[in-house]
Amino acid sequence: MNSSVATAVSDVTSIAASGQALRRFLHGLPGVDEAGAQARAAMLASRSIKTTAKRQALDAAISMIDLTTLEGQDTPGKVLAMCAKARRPDPADATAPPVAAVCVYPDLVPVAVSGVAGSAVRVASVATAFPSGRASVDVKLADVKSAVAAGAGEVDMVIDRGAFLAGRYLGVFEEIAAVRAACGDAHLKVILETGELATLDNVRRASWLAMLAGADFIKTSTGKVAPAATLPVTMVMLEAVRDFRSAHGRQVGVKAAGGIRTAKDAIRYLVLVNETAGEEWLDPRWFRIGASSLLNDLLMQRTRMASGRYSGPDYFTMD
Repeated sequence: MNSSVATAVSDVTSIAASGQALRRFLHGLPGVDEAGAQARAAMLASRSIKTTAKRQALDAAISMIDLTTLEGQDTPGKVLAMCAKARRPDPADATAPPVAAVCVYPDLVPVAVSGVAGSAVRVASVATAFPSGRASVDVKLADVKSAVAAGAGEVDMVIDRGAFLAGRYLGVFEEIAAVRAACGDAHLKVILETGELATLDNVRRASWLAMLAGADFIKTSTGKVAPAATLPVTMVMLEAVRDFRSAHGRQVGVKAAGGIRTAKDAIRYLVLVNETAGEEWLDPRWFRIGASSLLNDLLMQRTRMASGRYSGPDYFTMD
């Protein structure tokens, strides 16, 4: 942990006291070696998991999924079907764990709440004019309050990337802090939309900015912009939460979303979490995967390990 970071972050109030102080802090963070980050992520991605541990990894990945539907054509019936799958991913095997959460638009939160009632599956709602974030603060806060009032236990907000890229860090900080207050007891995941941030230095700065403002999770992407989650980006975010806890004493989660479609991909992310942030983050409370199609591949791999043969792709319901 960089000593200047540890000293500066000890007083969040002073950091956020002015736009200049916040800029000095964020631009004083250690720079990211992009080539080094790419190389380390590729090295970790090449690691294999022994057969005895693979079943545990598959189950861990299932338990960390935010099963997601965020389309204009979403219907209550589609959401209820997704909730049934979230609660019991494999109807033929009760040992398959439920997913961590279902994620929907705010107007479908009441449907999702009814769909997961009686289970440990949480309900997450995107908010703050997802996915663009282009709305007034009043509209964004109303969006959040509506979702929470309807029963969402988690809120996924998007930052104003335009403000961030223009260097208006204090405005972004204040907006995240206002959303955090509007969430009440609900957890706040702050979406950085890393595909629009251009550099890994910006990813590190945005990660720290969100955590200083009160994020419970930092999240890579909306899934609507390419590139979405990547291993180097997620590694930088994991380094940030690790260093933030070391300096500030508060643990923050990471959510990788968009483009993670296969069991092999998911396991690579679990290895990255373990090797970068540590084993404590290998828990649905601290690491999530935002996905719609990943679950079926995890279930297919799980069935193959149990039976020795692959199930057809139509064996499990489509997400």
